[in-house]
Amino acid sequence: MAILKIARMGHPVLKARAEPVPDPKSKEIQWLVRDMVETLEDVGGIGLAAPQVHVTKRIVIFYVPGERRAASGEPAEDIPLTVLINPEIEPLSEEKAAGVEACLSVPGLAGPVPRFTHIRYRALDLHGRMFEREARGYHARVVQHECDHLDGILYPMRMTDLSQLAFVEELRRFGDGQKLEEE
Repeated sequence: MAILKIARMGHPVLKARAEPVPDPKSKEIQWLVRDMVETLEDVGGIGLAAPQVHVTKRIVIFYVPGERRAASGEPAEDIPLTVLINPEIEPLSEEKAAGVEACLSVPGLAGPVPRFTHIRYRALDLHGRMFEREARGYHARVVQHECDHLDGILYPMRMTDLSQLAFVEELRRFGDGQKLEEE
């Protein structure tokens, strides 16, 4: 296993649409996911998409800590590490809510991003089986954030007011009370 280098905003790999994974059970994909998990654990993040580690494949990994879910009114239980291969998202409501997001590929910065509050996502797992889940609140935000990477979208592109983009350190020091939701 290996810790992979994370691409930063401006790198062409983050601007491209990722390619579908033809065989989730292949050794190449299994190794990539293991390395992504190790990388995510090393940096202390919540989610990671394959383009962020310089691989243009439609793969996302994430977990959602229960305390983050509780802060958005959801049950306080963890969503365990989840692997999404070739994911698709369907909004189940037109309602959006803004939340301050950060990203491993946009280090040191954060800003408020409007996201759908209720979604359904479906994807293949590492065994090639299709599964589907509904997500609300913070869980829905994480999935949307990570899946945006697969389409070459970074969170600042979703912000409606770039004057609110700020350094994480300054938000923690002078923030207006909005909770920082780091990737």
